[in-house]
Amino acid sequence: MTQNEFLCDCNAVHEDIVKAIVKKMPNEFIFSDLALFFKIIGDKTRCKILFALSEQELCVCDLANVLSMTKSSVSHQLAKMREYGLLKYRRAGKEVYYSLDDDHIGQIFLVAMTHLEEIR
Repeated sequence: MTQNEFLCDCNAVHEDIVKAIVKKMPNEFIFSDLALFFKIIGDKTRCKILFALSEQELCVCDLANVLSMTKSSVSHQLAKMREYGLLKYRRAGKEVYYSLDDDHIGQIFLVAMTHLEEIR
């Protein structure tokens, strides 16, 4: 890269660092998916659902009671979260139990909560 290829007009471009980061940069699809992931969890009700499900698997009725919401409202949120791969479910007779899709979802959520608790 020549200095003219950089968008910054400062005099201290660290070309080796810039090249190394550009080489590691994921493609645009990854960043689009990442932004969508944070958009989906960027809702207060969904954050409460993630917290509850990080504690344990719950049915819709239990979640509705934990959140003081109607089953219909909770089901709507659960469907959206399932659509984007945040949750999984299992049937036990007429009951449907929800849990986090994998440990990564809980880890991301809990790390973010820990960070916010530390800066307050």
